[in-house]
Amino acid sequence: MMTKLLIGAAVILIVAMAIVFWMTRDGSVVTPQGAGSIDIGSGTFEAFPLPDYAAEVLPRGYKSYLVEVEPGIKIHVVEAGSGVPVYLQHGNPTNGLLYRKIWQELPTDRMRLIMPTMVGLGFSTKVPASQHTLENHIRWMSTALRKLGLDGVVYVGQDWGGAVGLGALMRSPELLKGMVILNTGWTAPKEKFELSRPHAIAATPILGEILLENVVSVFDRLHQTQGDPASIPAEVAALYARPVRDSGNKKGPLALMRMVPTGPDHPTSKPMAEIERYAATLDIPTEIVWGMRDPILGRVLPTMKAMYPHARVTETQAGHFLQEEVPVEIAAAIQRVVTAVTSAETAGTARQPDSR
Repeated sequence: MMTKLLIGAAVILIVAMAIVFWMTRDGSVVTPQGAGSIDIGSGTFEAFPLPDYAAEVLPRGYKSYLVEVEPGIKIHVVEAGSGVPVYLQHGNPTNGLLYRKIWQELPTDRMRLIMPTMVGLGFSTKVPASQHTLENHIRWMSTALRKLGLDGVVYVGQDWGGAVGLGALMRSPELLKGMVILNTGWTAPKEKFELSRPHAIAATPILGEILLENVVSVFDRLHQTQGDPASIPAEVAALYARPVRDSGNKKGPLALMRMVPTGPDHPTSKPMAEIERYAATLDIPTEIVWGMRDPILGRVLPTMKAMYPHARVTETQAGHFLQEEVPVEIAAAIQRVVTAVTSAETAGTARQPDSR
């Protein structure tokens, strides 16, 4: 009898270890494949036809393509319009489609909206969990922006789109002309820090995989971070979840949660401190639009106000993914910053001395 019990216990242990090993695997590289090519003016890129469920939520006239930033690492970009380049960077666990409502509020005859998706999410390349570092994401996005041949941008960033987007522009500072800041943060922690309870769970090995990749899904909980939970119904959550789940590598969202620094010794803290120093030097047209009911980053607004005391601040009752709730307010801020940038450039040109 004892022998049977021991054998049974051993079998259970082996099965449990196998399950844990499977859950905590690093994941593999999954590279998207496009169809044909597309010319965006500054270059020719691999066209990427969107699946019907994504294409049907977008206005007509967009371009969808892939930018290969390293061998096998491709960033998916949706862009629309022409004119002043506006670089809109999402965060975790969404993708470039997060800006679709704002796009519909902007004059695309005067603005070129560039909406890239971070590696590991949406239709961009999926990578092993261990490759999700802030340094990697900054390098990948910086390379994408350079390959687009831009001569200047108004930058809009939210969530990880703050540090990743601004970090990418830090590599090419001549590009940054103005910015609109949405519920994000780029200050390095000076002491032990917990962004949220879910992030603390995510940071715990094995437990994070069990709870956030298998028991529950971060995509199915997005509505809980909103001012109005109805702003992210199931079909909207699917816009962000399906490309990740269908790829066969769903390691990105958890890995990006673990990328959040938990203290000064966290691997992300050093590059975050570099971004913080750069951000503090910026003197460009800036606006802040904030979702005050954001349970994750709502409390960071005073820090942003202190860093940019002259920025116009629009406080809303939106939550974390405020693009889904207050697109009109965000679009208005973008238009004001674009106007300020173009006015300053026009005035600067007018002041140029005649060289004849």
